[in-house]
Amino acid sequence: MTDRFPDEPGGSDRREESEEAVPSAIGESLARAAQKSGLGKLAESETPTGTALLGALGGVRGLAETILPGLVFLVLFTFTQNVPLSIGLSVLVAAVFTVVRIVGKTPVTQAVAGLLGVGISAILALITGRGEDNFILGIWTNAAYGAALLISVLVRWPLIGLIAGYLLGDGLAWRRSKGKFRVMQALTVMWLLLFVARLVVQVPLYLAHTTEATVALGITKLLMGVPLYAPLLLITWFVVRGQFPTAQKPTAQKPAEG
Repeated sequence: MTDRFPDEPGGSDRREESEEAVPSAIGESLARAAQKSGLGKLAESETPTGTALLGALGGVRGLAETILPGLVFLVLFTFTQNVPLSIGLSVLVAAVFTVVRIVGKTPVTQAVAGLLGVGISAILALITGRGEDNFILGIWTNAAYGAALLISVLVRWPLIGLIAGYLLGDGLAWRRSKGKFRVMQALTVMWLLLFVARLVVQVPLYLAHTTEATVALGITKLLMGVPLYAPLLLITWFVVRGQFPTAQKPTAQKPAEG
């Protein structure tokens, strides 16, 4: 696909609109999802406050919902090597979080998604009787995210640019600037490297099929989760804000006209 910048000759407007239709739809959808999540709070912030960053990570409760089920499995499996017990209690923790949200009438999307992930992983591990299969869904998820990011870079429609453009009301206008385009490509590659790093570390541990490797897999999943995601999210915020200094308050409902 050929990129068209202001200082280069381009094709017809109709052809450009046709080529932008699918990326535009993807960008709007991703931005709406981001706006409904904690990322919307971070995008609205003029400065990266701790509260905004915490909100982008799901808040204290969201972090607990993300970390505790895996931590419970890791601790129990390390000391007992009992797969059903370790799996059962990790699922119970995720279920409790979901029930608490339902009773408290708070948004349940993140908790339900976490419960589904833990539940599917548990079923896979119980079927095979192998503790490492509790992590196979996460490995495939990382592979899927990595593949989507890689494809977006190769076709020159970087996903970070699509999300940032529509989240900050710039639509696809950023793509007409060589500088912004390259920065969005670079940011997307950074996120791609995060998922690649997880796969490089975790896949060999999964394939080892030993108790020690399973424990190491649980540890690396925790260490390569929020501790890597949070600083990369903050770096992305700084860079995106630098590229869109005059952006309006984020909106995913109506793309800005280029």
